Amino acid sequence: MDLEVLVATMQQTDFSLTEKMNLRQNAVIANQCGRWDYQEQKTEYGQIRMLSTDTKGVGVNRNLAMQLARADILLFADDDIAYYEDDLRGVLDAFQTLPDADVIFFGIDMARNGEVFEKRRDKVKRVHIWNSLRYGTCRMAVRRESVMKERLCFSTLFGGGCIYGCGEDTAFICDCLRAGLRLYSHDYALGVCAKDSSSWFSGYNEKYFFDRGALLACVFPKAKHLIKWYFVWRFSRKTELPLKAIVKHMNCGIRAFRERKSFEEALPVK
Repeated sequence: MDLEVLVATMQQTDFSLTEKMNLRQNAVIANQCGRWDYQEQKTEYGQIRMLSTDTKGVGVNRNLAMQLARADILLFADDDIAYYEDDLRGVLDAFQTLPDADVIFFGIDMARNGEVFEKRRDKVKRVHIWNSLRYGTCRMAVRRESVMKERLCFSTLFGGGCIYGCGEDTAFICDCLRAGLRLYSHDYALGVCAKDSSSWFSGYNEKYFFDRGALLACVFPKAKHLIKWYFVWRFSRKTELPLKAIVKHMNCGIRAFRERKSFEEALPVK
């Protein structure tokens, strides 16, 4: 098996990102920057290919990277990650140890101002629909053949630069599960992810809960109103919004998803 890292990023002008990320293997960099361009860089570690486009939306970006990918195992990445090991050997070892795995979620350390404040590690175990919401794309590696066979791709409605600000990873993971793919978690730590800023998160405000409602309507169309109470309970202590306002904005997002209305178009009641 061979490994390729798929990086979703923006506004890159050269290959300096590879040094910042400690990227020492074959990689595809999908770069949204307002222009179309294709460049390659051969290093002693492998080949880096960068596709620059004027597209918008992280889902579009990840889909473009997948279309260019060639390796057996694809590791998704954001540009705020710095990998610990040059060869990421632990990723390929995990797939060899778990030969029936189609998708594996690895450990990641979260840092702020250069200091690690949280270590996200999980034991080796199966991931099911009821415990899948805790995982994100930057921790995920997939067998390319499995994803291509089921024609799986990222939603272009959710995530940075899209009509709804987050959730493309959740939608993709749930699509994998519903397609019958086998998902696992693993305790191998990929690297450290800097959380000093975010391109989409501006706090647990009205827009955040509106977008969560839209995501639930997409991913859990039958159980959306049941599952929304999990989010109400989980995030009510992280916001100054009253409970009634949280529920109202989530319901507005649920309704707006049917008509593909944005937060501004739906004008949720405050």
